[in-house]
Amino acid sequence: MTKIASFAMMMLLALGVSASAAEKLSLDQISGYLNDMTTARGEFTQINADQTISTGTIYIKRPGRIRFEYNPPEQTLVMAGGSQVAIFDGKSANNPDQYPLRRTPLNLLLERNVDLAKRDMVVGHEFDGTATFVRAQDPENPQYGSIQLVFTDSPTQLRQWIITDEIGSETTVILGQLEMDIPLGARLFSIPQEAENWN
Repeated sequence: MTKIASFAMMMLLALGVSASAAEKLSLDQISGYLNDMTTARGEFTQINADQTISTGTIYIKRPGRIRFEYNPPEQTLVMAGGSQVAIFDGKSANNPDQYPLRRTPLNLLLERNVDLAKRDMVVGHEFDGTATFVRAQDPENPQYGSIQLVFTDSPTQLRQWIITDEIGSETTVILGQLEMDIPLGARLFSIPQEAENWN
């Protein structure tokens, strides 16, 4: 088991995930869970491609919006809104860097109607006795990379994801307990408004 896999498993156990009653989730169950997710907020731990670890708060507002606020000493903010992904870097004089959301694997998580069972996007669907793993990529643009989502059941919960980019580098995001269906203002996901205030 890799260091990343070991760390991720320890995090799942710390969240109180029990293997005794776990069952494999169907693609329909997972799609329904994602489609029912309107808003969410929680803490996250990110394992970067260079094995460094970052932490912060994540905000999700489906469809199409997400925000990663990184804790100090990180000087980074990543957000998606208006079909764009923006990366704000406190060490850069040119903010933000932007590119289309559809060119990232996160688009599969944030799209309006998720139907994993009927689209040719799932390239892996496994169960390890504790969690269900679903690996997906854009079938028309596999060069954009892939995302592996990890879910537990009773009730269904998204626990982590691993994004593999176009050159094979992996970034793992491990989620804490998510607060669901909470009010999240549009400003959190407005790239133009964030750019006005970014120092």
